[in-house]
Amino acid sequence: MNIRRRTFALPMGVAITTVACLVAVMLIASTRPSADPHQSGAALSGEDASLLDGYRHVEVASVSDAMEKVIGKKLYMSHRMRPIFPSKFAGFAVTVLLKKEANRDPHALDGMLAAIDQGTANSVYVMVVEDGSDIAGMGGLMGTAMSARNFSGAVIDGGVRDVAYLQKIGFPVFALGIVPSTSVGHYRFAGANIPVTCDGVAVSAGDIIAADADGVVAVPRASAGEVLKVAQEMDFKEHSMYATIEKLKSIVEAVKQFGRL
Repeated sequence: MNIRRRTFALPMGVAITTVACLVAVMLIASTRPSADPHQSGAALSGEDASLLDGYRHVEVASVSDAMEKVIGKKLYMSHRMRPIFPSKFAGFAVTVLLKKEANRDPHALDGMLAAIDQGTANSVYVMVVEDGSDIAGMGGLMGTAMSARNFSGAVIDGGVRDVAYLQKIGFPVFALGIVPSTSVGHYRFAGANIPVTCDGVAVSAGDIIAADADGVVAVPRASAGEVLKVAQEMDFKEHSMYATIEKLKSIVEAVKQFGRL
């Protein structure tokens, strides 16, 4: 390390002390653990940013088809998982699990809130509320916090409330239904950024969650690049087929020409 010591106006002891302080600061910085961009304030890498941009433009139906081809699994959520208003988003999963347990513990749900405050831009809050289709897993307060931290959206295996306010601030949420109930006193936080099963689909922290009018898919992070490439190819073919079908007035001929349905 080459550090130039400038002593033109400082006593030697002061200059040496300054250099020592600089070296100490640099050594401390070099020993800090590297940040995970999905769980910290670090900016997305170029690869992650490009990946998310791709998923934000491709259709969820194409992603679902691509996963069946690439992974050989159906990783889409059921027809019950619907948006509170029309929306399209993609981001990295921050998972939260609530277990059903009657309690009077004022701290029973602290971890649920901490997961929001620890999340960053481009996160999707994926919450599983055990046996909670008639329990609101989130509402306006949590949605405001997620919006302030620039989350992409939320997917709740349970209910949602305060939908008028969530619509007002434009924060997108997919959930199993709209209900006025609360989880307070009825549930306990059971973990964050752990593997969960959200509406029948396995989701791990950092997986890509994509949602649009057709529903929600969870893309395993390890396969996300390959799945996106296939999905984009499917999108291009399908969009090209529309004009061909109109011109030929035949879907049979268009399918023959493009080799897909």
